[in-house]
Amino acid sequence: MRPNFLKLNHPASWLAQGAVVLLLNSPLVIPQSTAADVAKVYQSSCAACHDHSVFNAPKKGDKVTWDKLKQQKGMPALINSVKGGMTQMPAGGLCENCNEKDFKALIEFMSK
Repeated sequence: MRPNFLKLNHPASWLAQGAVVLLLNSPLVIPQSTAADVAKVYQSSCAACHDHSVFNAPKKGDKVTWDKLKQQKGMPALINSVKGGMTQMPAGGLCENCNEKDFKALIEFMSK
């Protein structure tokens, strides 16, 4: 027999469900990315090509080239290029766990 608070129609169950929703949406549970995180992801997934402009990859720190790309294509298109891949770059740019927010942070990091 289940305790009353485990029944979906019991008020204590509503409280428990609300607590779960708060925890899942809490910044304490899902930490925000830091500059160090972005740099670490860059080193493990982007640096091999973007540090040395391998396959004509825009070089990290080449502000003129990155600004031109951002102006001509726009950030959404750049993010989509990373997500879908390009002839010379695999989909996701070697970052298996990155999402659109991560890709944007990485592009911003490389463009400075």
